Amino acid sequence: MSDASHSFESYYKRATSPLVVLRLLNDETMYGYQISQAMLRKSNGRFSIAVLYPILYRLEEQGYIRVERTEVCNNRARGYYTITQEGRQYLAKSLEEYMDMHNTFMSIVESGDQ
Repeated sequence: MSDASHSFESYYKRATSPLVVLRLLNDETMYGYQISQAMLRKSNGRFSIAVLYPILYRLEEQGYIRVERTEVCNNRARGYYTITQEGRQYLAKSLEEYMDMHNTFMSIVESGDQ
Protein backbone atom coordinates (compact mmCIF):
# COMPACT_ATOMS: atom_id res chain seq x y z
CA MET A 1 0.00 0.00 0.00
CA SER A 2 1.37 3.41 -1.02
CA ASP A 3 1.49 6.38 1.33
CA ALA A 4 0.55 9.45 -0.74
CA SER A 5 2.24 11.83 1.72
CA HIS A 6 5.55 10.10 0.95
CA SER A 7 5.16 9.99 -2.82
CA PHE A 8 7.68 11.55 -5.17
CA GLU A 9 5.04 14.07 -6.22
CA SER A 10 4.42 15.08 -2.60
CA TYR A 11 8.14 15.60 -1.92
CA TYR A 12 8.56 17.48 -5.19
CA LYS A 13 5.70 19.86 -4.46
CA ARG A 14 6.96 20.47 -0.94
CA ALA A 15 10.43 21.31 -2.26
CA THR A 16 9.28 23.55 -5.09
CA SER A 17 6.23 25.26 -3.56
CA PRO A 18 8.11 28.33 -2.29
CA LEU A 19 9.57 28.87 -5.76
CA VAL A 20 6.15 28.50 -7.38
CA VAL A 21 4.69 31.08 -4.98
CA LEU A 22 7.56 33.50 -5.61
CA ARG A 23 7.29 33.03 -9.37
CA LEU A 24 3.56 33.78 -9.32
CA LEU A 25 4.06 36.84 -7.12
CA ASN A 26 6.81 38.01 -9.46
CA ASP A 27 4.03 38.65 -12.02
CA GLU A 28 1.48 40.33 -9.76
CA THR A 29 0.38 41.06 -6.19
CA MET A 30 -2.11 38.43 -4.99
CA TYR A 31 -3.90 37.17 -1.91
CA GLY A 32 -3.74 33.53 -0.81
CA TYR A 33 -6.74 32.17 -2.67
CA GLN A 34 -5.62 33.93 -5.88
CA ILE A 35 -2.22 32.26 -5.56
CA SER A 36 -3.85 28.85 -5.19
CA GLN A 37 -6.11 29.43 -8.19
CA ALA A 38 -3.25 30.72 -10.37
CA MET A 39 -1.22 27.66 -9.44
CA LEU A 40 -4.05 25.34 -10.48
CA ARG A 41 -4.76 27.26 -13.67
CA LYS A 42 -1.13 27.41 -14.83
CA SER A 43 -0.59 23.71 -14.07
CA ASN A 44 -3.85 22.47 -15.60
CA GLY A 45 -4.98 21.38 -12.14
CA ARG A 46 -1.84 19.36 -11.42
CA PHE A 47 -0.05 21.58 -8.87
CA SER A 48 -1.76 22.58 -5.65
CA ILE A 49 -0.58 23.21 -2.13
CA ALA A 50 -2.74 21.97 0.73
CA VAL A 51 -1.08 24.26 3.29
CA LEU A 52 -0.26 27.50 1.48
CA TYR A 53 -0.29 29.92 4.41
CA PRO A 54 2.67 28.40 6.29
CA ILE A 55 4.68 28.86 3.08
CA LEU A 56 3.54 32.47 2.77
CA TYR A 57 4.39 33.18 6.43
CA ARG A 58 7.84 31.59 6.05
CA LEU A 59 8.60 33.55 2.87
CA GLU A 60 7.48 36.72 4.65
CA GLU A 61 9.65 35.93 7.66
CA GLN A 62 12.62 35.40 5.32
CA GLY A 63 12.00 38.80 3.73
CA TYR A 64 11.16 37.40 0.28
CA ILE A 65 7.56 38.63 0.27
CA ARG A 66 5.57 41.19 2.22
CA VAL A 67 1.95 42.13 2.69
CA GLU A 68 1.45 45.15 0.46
CA ARG A 69 -2.05 45.93 1.65
CA THR A 70 -4.93 44.40 3.59
CA GLU A 71 -8.59 44.60 2.63
CA VAL A 72 -11.65 43.44 4.52
CA CYS A 73 -13.89 41.18 2.47
CA ASN A 74 -16.90 39.40 4.01
CA ASN A 75 -15.69 40.39 7.48
CA ARG A 76 -12.31 38.74 6.89
CA ALA A 77 -8.97 40.43 6.42
CA ARG A 78 -7.37 39.60 3.09
CA GLY A 79 -3.62 40.22 2.81
CA TYR A 80 -2.22 40.95 -0.63
CA TYR A 81 1.30 39.61 -0.99
CA THR A 82 4.04 41.06 -3.16
CA ILE A 83 7.57 39.86 -3.84
CA THR A 84 10.47 41.94 -2.48
CA GLN A 85 13.75 42.70 -4.22
CA GLU A 86 15.39 40.06 -1.99
CA GLY A 87 12.69 37.63 -3.11
CA ARG A 88 13.41 38.34 -6.76
CA GLN A 89 17.11 37.73 -6.21
CA TYR A 90 16.42 34.51 -4.30
CA LEU A 91 14.01 33.34 -7.01
CA ALA A 92 16.52 33.96 -9.80
CA LYS A 93 19.30 32.16 -7.91
CA SER A 94 17.05 29.25 -6.93
CA LEU A 95 15.69 28.78 -10.45
CA GLU A 96 19.26 28.69 -11.75
CA GLU A 97 20.18 26.05 -9.15
CA TYR A 98 17.00 24.12 -9.96
CA MET A 99 17.79 24.04 -13.68
CA ASP A 100 21.37 22.96 -12.97
CA MET A 101 20.15 20.10 -10.75
CA HIS A 102 17.48 19.15 -13.30
CA ASN A 103 20.07 19.00 -16.08
CA THR A 104 22.40 16.95 -13.88
CA PHE A 105 19.58 14.55 -13.03
CA MET A 106 18.60 14.20 -16.69
CA SER A 107 22.18 13.48 -17.71
CA ILE A 108 22.21 10.62 -15.20
CA VAL A 109 18.86 9.07 -16.12
CA GLU A 110 19.36 9.47 -19.87
CA SER A 111 22.89 8.03 -19.90
CA GLY A 112 21.77 4.40 -19.93
CA ASP A 113 24.53 1.84 -19.28
CA GLN A 114 27.39 3.94 -20.67
